[in-house]
Amino acid sequence: MRLLFQIILLLIVSCPAVAEPTTDGFAASVQELRDSAGNWAVVTEFLADDGSVANTVEGNYRFKWVIEDRVLQGSNSIPSLDMSSGILFYVSEERKVIEMVSVGKDGKLWVMTGPLGGDTRTTQPFASQGGGEAQLRFTRFNVTENSFESRMEYTEDGGSSWKPGNHQVFTRIE
Repeated sequence: MRLLFQIILLLIVSCPAVAEPTTDGFAASVQELRDSAGNWAVVTEFLADDGSVANTVEGNYRFKWVIEDRVLQGSNSIPSLDMSSGILFYVSEERKVIEMVSVGKDGKLWVMTGPLGGDTRTTQPFASQGGGEAQLRFTRFNVTENSFESRMEYTEDGGSSWKPGNHQVFTRIE
């Protein structure tokens, strides 16, 4: 059951974010889109509740402009899990958010939202396997010109505590 939950979590694309909020969050988020454009090799480690690595897979993410400095179109693929998804990554100056939406084979639409210039995004609440409500949180860190890491955590108690979900290392390939 845990592996199924991990696969569901992987369907949700890790959300790049900037390290610290800035006084000009919109400019920082536009720069994040610019930095994310291109092709990435990604190693994903699924984590057990104690933080140990339960499984590792390799895949790729690709992002290209639809509307320069506003909207990236993307996709991801993880061949060993026969998984792929379509992605839109965009900024909304009016709503003061940066968002990524993703949909995979199952047709479930995931929306990951954070403040402009922020470092963390969360999904909308969803039904957990145990019948309660869960939510995912993504944080980007260790950002360099050609790589970054992403941490995904989940909560089933309204955010009182967060458990490890996965750790991803993105390396630019083009």
